[in-house]
Amino acid sequence: MRNNNTNEGERSSSSSKQQPQAAPKSLMLIDSCLRLSVVPLSVATIWLTVTNHQSNPDYGDLDYNSIMGLKYIVGVSAICAIYALLSTLSTWVTCLVSKAWFFFVPDQVLAYLMITSVAGATELVSLLYEGDKTVTWSGKKFCTTIDTLTNREPDSMLAAMFSGRHAMCQESQTGCVFIDRDGKHFRHILNWLRDGIAPSLSDHDCSELLREADYYQLLGLKERIKDSWRESGEVEAELTRVDIIKCIQSERVRFRGVNLSGIDLSKLDLSLVDFSYACLRNVFFSRTNLQCAKFRDADAEGSIFHNATLRECEFTGANLRGALLAGTNLQSANLQDACLVDCSFCGADLRSAHLQNADLTNANLEGANLEGANLKGAKLTNANLKGANLQRAYLRHVNLREAHLEGANLGGANMTGAIR
Repeated sequence: MRNNNTNEGERSSSSSKQQPQAAPKSLMLIDSCLRLSVVPLSVATIWLTVTNHQSNPDYGDLDYNSIMGLKYIVGVSAICAIYALLSTLSTWVTCLVSKAWFFFVPDQVLAYLMITSVAGATELVSLLYEGDKTVTWSGKKFCTTIDTLTNREPDSMLAAMFSGRHAMCQESQTGCVFIDRDGKHFRHILNWLRDGIAPSLSDHDCSELLREADYYQLLGLKERIKDSWRESGEVEAELTRVDIIKCIQSERVRFRGVNLSGIDLSKLDLSLVDFSYACLRNVFFSRTNLQCAKFRDADAEGSIFHNATLRECEFTGANLRGALLAGTNLQSANLQDACLVDCSFCGADLRSAHLQNADLTNANLEGANLEGANLKGAKLTNANLKGANLQRAYLRHVNLREAHLEGANLGGANMTGAIR
């Protein structure tokens, strides 16, 4: 009997040694929680990386599709999330509990991928602060000769830049000249300077090209584009520049409801002129004196008011979508209910201007002076107000959450109820 009991005890002890000891449930629960904590972090990383979009005047547009490193980080985050879920489920499967070695290799691989993704993020930060802004961030390089830039339009800004009389911002290593403009249409400008041929573009692109031509002071290109519009019949102005000059000789001039689209009214004295309800699309008002002029409900989409005097002008309900108003004097101007989407007000003087309920979506107001301006009810979605002067501005209940206010001066501004 003693021998039998001994044999049975040995058999039971040997069988118990063959069965693996199950990990305590408390440890398994902690392990599962740690693995599952990776999932929301990975999902948040994927969401922020894919949906975020940054636009910078120096570096251009930056988004998920433009940088391979961001795609790599998203891929690693997705793998980590899936692996965390699968490994957590397998922890509670009885047949896999004894095979802990099975997770050793994937754990090591995932750790390596995460380290490399951190290295990729570090590299992006390094490029952000130290990279070549012409190459790193969607900047464009163009190659041409000095003769091309100076011969066809000798009085242009490009000709003056490369005449040798002015110091230029050059890259120390490559010698490239940096120009702080969107390079989208610069190839068309170079082709014009080479061949003297204006491109055939859509109305929107043509308006953008006209802005660039005005910025570079390419008078020949500006005239050629306007001539092509007249030839195609897309712009049928009822009056010419000569007609306008004759009309302004009288004391009181009205162009209410008149179609003046596409004509050049730059450098004229049009103060006190009434343009209410007129069609002023793509009109050139550069350096024009328009003090106290009326533009009530006028359609001035794509028009160029660069460096114009618009003091005390009335733009109530006017459509100025995509207009260029950089450097303009808009002191005490009335822009209530105006459509100012995509407008450029860089360096403009908007002191005491009335902008109640104006739509300033995507407007560029960088460096603008808005001291004492009334922006009650204005829409500022994605508006660029970097470095703007907003002292004593009326911003009550204005949604500033999506506006860019870096470096803006908000001293004394009325921001009661403003959303930031």
